Amino acid sequence: MKVWIPHAEARPLLGELPETVTVEVFDGGEPPSDPADVEFWVPPSLRNDPVDMVGSMPALRVVQLLSAGAEVWVPHVPDGVALCDNRGAHTESTAEWAAAAALASVRHLDFFARKQSEHEWAPRTSGTLWGGTALIVGAGSIGEAVARRLEACGMDITRIARTARPGVGTVADLPELLPAADVVVVIVPLTPETEGLVDADFLSRMKDGALLVNAARGKIVDTGALTAEVAAGRLRCALDVTEPEPLPADHPLWGLEGALITPHAGGAVEGLLERCYPPVGEQIRRLAAGEPLANVVEHGY
Repeated sequence: MKVWIPHAEARPLLGELPETVTVEVFDGGEPPSDPADVEFWVPPSLRNDPVDMVGSMPALRVVQLLSAGAEVWVPHVPDGVALCDNRGAHTESTAEWAAAAALASVRHLDFFARKQSEHEWAPRTSGTLWGGTALIVGAGSIGEAVARRLEACGMDITRIARTARPGVGTVADLPELLPAADVVVVIVPLTPETEGLVDADFLSRMKDGALLVNAARGKIVDTGALTAEVAAGRLRCALDVTEPEPLPADHPLWGLEGALITPHAGGAVEGLLERCYPPVGEQIRRLAAGEPLANVVEHGY
């Protein structure tokens, strides 16, 4: 069984593999061999994902992503080929970003950082997370990790998910929950149902002075509507993802004091390969042994 991975240094992280498995490195440049023989492919994580290559891989059985999000690949993976994400590998780092961004925005640390670069001592009063309410839109593993961190900051947590369960509401509950939230964290997968979820109506229901944190995908938020609310000073935002992405240099969001923006950096932490590749090795062993795969993408996520 031929396997392609995008990082040569990750080969030892796969662990011991069956003798029938051959691992080659394809980082998006020149293919190391004939792609027609590849059965298990870990695509390079590029800004322009090489989705078209699946057409040259008739033997392909598994596309194993290093990312937790799979929306780019869902429309392109042929029937009979398993698409698997790497959920779990990015949970803590993404949750850490969301909590840090919420705290930094509410305490106006972005404002102070700008004043530091200007060598200006500029005291001001900020908000606080303590005693506030956070609405987690997407109560999966990352959402729960965010909730734990915000609870540690003294916040009350409400949760929204695709399916209701005890203590967790659904999108139908948003009109009732949004006006009470001081911080709204968006951490849902991008699907046809969630694209554009955070639209002008959603934003209009948020309370004055509330913060929107988007650690999911840019297309979930109506950028124009959000820009208008932040420009008016009614809402703040902390964004690790935008639509479009990257955000154009002349986009008005860059210049708004109430906007904290990072370049899709939530999962970009040290030790990333060490977290991502051991599960990949386990997937290869499962496939070789004829066992069920983990983290198979269904219904878009």
